[in-house]
Amino acid sequence: MPYLLNVLYLAVIALASPYLLWHSFRSGKYREGFYEKLLGLVPRRESRHRCLWLHAVSVGEVNLLMPIVERWERLHPDWEIVISTTTATGFALAHKRYAPRMVFYCPLDFTWSTAQAMHRIRPDLLVLTELELWPNLIRAARRSGVKVAVINGRLSEKSFRGYSRVKRFLASTLQSIDTIAAQNEEYASRFRALGANGERVCVTGSIKFDGAQLSRENPRTQSLARLAGITAGDHVFLAGSTQAPEEEIATSIYLRLRESSPQLKLILVPRHPERFEEVARMLTARGVEFVRRSQLDPASSKLSLARRELPAPRVILVDAVGELGSWWGTARAAFVGGSLGKRGGQNMIEPAAYGCAVAFGPNTWNFRDVVSEMLAHDAAVVVQNEAELDAFVQRTILEPGFAAEIGARAHALVKRQVGAADRTIGLLESLILPNGSTARAA
Repeated sequence: MPYLLNVLYLAVIALASPYLLWHSFRSGKYREGFYEKLLGLVPRRESRHRCLWLHAVSVGEVNLLMPIVERWERLHPDWEIVISTTTATGFALAHKRYAPRMVFYCPLDFTWSTAQAMHRIRPDLLVLTELELWPNLIRAARRSGVKVAVINGRLSEKSFRGYSRVKRFLASTLQSIDTIAAQNEEYASRFRALGANGERVCVTGSIKFDGAQLSRENPRTQSLARLAGITAGDHVFLAGSTQAPEEEIATSIYLRLRESSPQLKLILVPRHPERFEEVARMLTARGVEFVRRSQLDPASSKLSLARRELPAPRVILVDAVGELGSWWGTARAAFVGGSLGKRGGQNMIEPAAYGCAVAFGPNTWNFRDVVSEMLAHDAAVVVQNEAELDAFVQRTILEPGFAAEIGARAHALVKRQVGAADRTIGLLESLILPNGSTARAA
């Protein structure tokens, strides 16, 4: 089976090579770290400390790890934590957030690359985030005597249907995992149905709730608000984690409302860095005066120094990775992107935690459980199109009480959900402490 997977992976790469080469040539995507991934040439860990290897695919999962890293290092200061990612944006953010800890690209799931990486890292515990079921990586870990866990486990209906087609081959991989910490019972039952050992599947809740910042007074949000010249009297409409054409929709709404609502400000945060320039061109083409986030840092350019003498910008394009979680704290009205198109929605927990009035489109299957909770508690609004989003933003301006009430319900909902990180740490400790004791995590 491992060698059959090698053949299948190579066939997929060969078939996809024209697409990969084209995108690599145009944007550099897929190019960075490719040979390291292919050959398993991760950095060689020199220390003899026990090691926790955390794997996070991209930006969302990298952010998710923070409460786990903080808690583990507090409980186990003698352990070394290393972090792997798959995407270039995830890699850059992990370096930014977790330095000086070792950060590297996760090897591709070939027998040779996973074995090489395991030999170089020498972990005691491998932790995979959400849905990273790589058979050869898990097999390499078990052959090296390494415990394996999946945390914040998520298995959507679509993924479940896909995996069900290869259930016969996937079952042995799932049975090799020492513990699966699922976000809810629905996901847990799907892992069991695919062949996971029922006794090793637990429901811990979503760590994303633990990682959310509950206070707008946190230093990072306050610093960004000062840089952007945002005051208590401003009504910030933030469209975050957006994909095309959501930025243009948000811009149209701003242009329609700005004259009647001079306190309105717009902040755009595209989901992918490669679209920063595209969105900037759109704003310029529509005659919108805006400032890039990179121009707000006083140390970044002469332009930013000159801007100190100018009025605070009314439109900001956030051309930075990893800051959205803090920018949400400046908003009154929040639109969570990837939800009017086919992406399936993005994380709406962060703006909810700040008490923003939250809206998102109808396509939010990536966060179906969170959406259900929010709608059941009247803690968010679903908008079907531009007209409904326009009406939502207008209402948050004209009816401050509406915005405050929906935001308060959202904040309270997130606050009640906190605790998944502690439960997850307890499960991980049970894998490495004698007799399964989790006393230190209590």
